[in-house]
Amino acid sequence: MTDNRLDGNAAGGALREVFAVDLTAATGQCSNCAQSLALAESHLYTHAPGLVGRCPGCDAVLFRLVRGPGRAWLDMRGVTCLQFALPGAT
Repeated sequence: MTDNRLDGNAAGGALREVFAVDLTAATGQCSNCAQSLALAESHLYTHAPGLVGRCPGCDAVLFRLVRGPGRAWLDMRGVTCLQFALPGAT
């Protein structure tokens, strides 16, 4: 049996392409109530140590974004799947 596994660095190009898009236009599904929505439709709270996006249907946390000097942390565990158009795609 051969090992077809690569290390995570092999995903570098694909991840760079993915994170070059406007994610507010992306559609996702709330992991709590299964509502489908664009991230732009989330209720955004800014009075925290970052941004917190909540589901407009059930108020569950969809995502958290915290920025620090030279880095950022993105937690999207409240979204089961995210769909978005890639730049230059027709």
